[in-house]
Amino acid sequence: MEKIFNKLVRDRIPEKIENNGEVAVTRILSNEEYREELYKKLIEEANEVINADDKESIIEELADVYEVLKSIAELESTTIEEVIDEAKQKREKRGGFSKRIFLEKTQDR
Repeated sequence: MEKIFNKLVRDRIPEKIENNGEVAVTRILSNEEYREELYKKLIEEANEVINADDKESIIEELADVYEVLKSIAELESTTIEEVIDEAKQKREKRGGFSKRIFLEKTQDR
């Protein structure tokens, strides 16, 4: 039976498929295709975080988001450490989200 996926997968997934007795039909993406598929994967993984229903699942899905972020950073000729440094700088300047502030609106004085 043929199953169509048409999506970016982790590097060792074809090996796992082959070990299960199936044939994995794959191709290597161009940089442009890779960028597009990474962004799709980021949305996919973010949705999986949203739909996770226990701590273990949330951690697993956040790990997938992290891996995608690392790959995007690498594609953009940077590192996840530079992204983390930028996040720290933004947190110092603008704060984080720990206070749970929800901005409803602004008004002129």
